[in-house]
Amino acid sequence: MAAPVDKGRIFLAERNEATRRQSSSVVATKATPSVTVAGAEAFYRDTLNELLRSGVPFLVAGGFALAAYTGITRETKDLDVFCKAGDYPRVLAHFKRCGYAISVEDELWIGKVCRGVHYLDVIFAAPSGSAPVTDEWISNARQAEVLGVLAPIIGPTELVWSKCFIQQHDRFDGADVAHLILKAHEDIDWHRLLSRMEAHWEVLLSHLIMFRWIYPSERDAVPAWLMHELLDRLRVQLEMPPSKRRVCRGGLLARSDYSIDVKEWGFVDFNGKGGPSDAA
Repeated sequence: MAAPVDKGRIFLAERNEATRRQSSSVVATKATPSVTVAGAEAFYRDTLNELLRSGVPFLVAGGFALAAYTGITRETKDLDVFCKAGDYPRVLAHFKRCGYAISVEDELWIGKVCRGVHYLDVIFAAPSGSAPVTDEWISNARQAEVLGVLAPIIGPTELVWSKCFIQQHDRFDGADVAHLILKAHEDIDWHRLLSRMEAHWEVLLSHLIMFRWIYPSERDAVPAWLMHELLDRLRVQLEMPPSKRRVCRGGLLARSDYSIDVKEWGFVDFNGKGGPSDAA
């Protein structure tokens, strides 16, 4: 009797092959983060090789991707990988079979793979659950050598997009966004970035205004058409009346920092929760 066909594995293999064909652009990495914790580098290499063996599409992000595009080196305490929400259970299951400890830190956006003090963050959306990783992120990946392993890394457009929404009181990625624009603006797909941030174009505009202020001699790094488009949206918006509903979208940037707005001040959050009726 013939063995049953593992349709899930066939699906992953076909999708991974398509991803490899689309992600053939190899990045000449400008730098690599500093890894100082004993055993961490070997752990990262082992987990990258396991990810490649799993057949699940993924992207290296975090400090390794930032260093690859900008040359900024920092000491890193972990390895960040991105994948689709539907794939993160497959990633965790693969590592569990391999003897690693796993955990789901937050069903909205992150799981972890651990061995001793070392860990791998498996991220599938922004911390608020917004900006989920999609096939588009995977298909626009690049290839880069990460600690001696050729692996897919997040493209500069998606890296900017993901960092635009990290604005917590204890972590602000605005400087990373500015440095990515400075060092990788020619590789950013500005039309796609605007399309991805369509509903949150003011967040994008705020980062671009800050970039112009930080680097007045480098303002041409941002296309003029994009600034004209965003400023025209702002001009038209200024003629509109304010929202009748008291909305606070700050939770998209930092959930805990803006929780008081929803719990005590009568604002509705980005999911439509809160407001006077909920407080009553």
